[in-house]
Amino acid sequence: MGGALAAVAAGAVGYFAYRFQHPANDAVIAADIAANATPSVSPDAAESEAPKPKSIPDTLPDITLADRDGKPTKLSSFAGRPLMVNFWATWCAPCRREIPLLNKIRMQRQAQNAEIVGIAVDFREDVLAFVKNTPLSYPLLIGEEDGLAAAEAFGMGMGFPFSVFADSQNRILTIKIGELHEDEANFAFDRLRDIDNGTLTREAAQAAVADAFREMAAERAKNEVAADPGSNK
Repeated sequence: MGGALAAVAAGAVGYFAYRFQHPANDAVIAADIAANATPSVSPDAAESEAPKPKSIPDTLPDITLADRDGKPTKLSSFAGRPLMVNFWATWCAPCRREIPLLNKIRMQRQAQNAEIVGIAVDFREDVLAFVKNTPLSYPLLIGEEDGLAAAEAFGMGMGFPFSVFADSQNRILTIKIGELHEDEANFAFDRLRDIDNGTLTREAAQAAVADAFREMAAERAKNEVAADPGSNK
């Protein structure tokens, strides 16, 4: 697809501060993005503050952010393997809910040589204080204005969380907008394995992921209505 967007324009500092004080709606966005596919967004998501996807790059963009110790770290240093990049913030409730799941998936996918990298778009001191009390077993990069620029490089904005899945050739398979669920994560990592094994082309894997994510979102929505019929009024 199209190339990565340009860096965040002037005024990002003020925008970042405003959004931190007025965080985006935490409602889960049941949407998935695959190359050459139209994103599917639930009706509730359409009314949320989450931005619509822009130009999604074909491959992982070349970004550099500081790690927990403040060392500049290139995202490309984690490339060459099945990779999931999770953008999050400490003020985002779905982001916080994802962390135990991501810890679990990383441990389960070690045999696949897969990696998960978290990118916190938040004030550095807040992130470091948060992870002191919340175990986070995967690599973590942190950015404020440069974190916003990193999100823009993926064609995204301040709608967190979102998770990027890329194959061993650094090609983006899909981007899941909103809270990631275990069935979605496992399906995406299985398709990355199929790509690496030559069982599926990336295009076939993208189509399979897009269809599966829509079906999973529809099934969750149906189950939620069944559990609370009044929520559909």
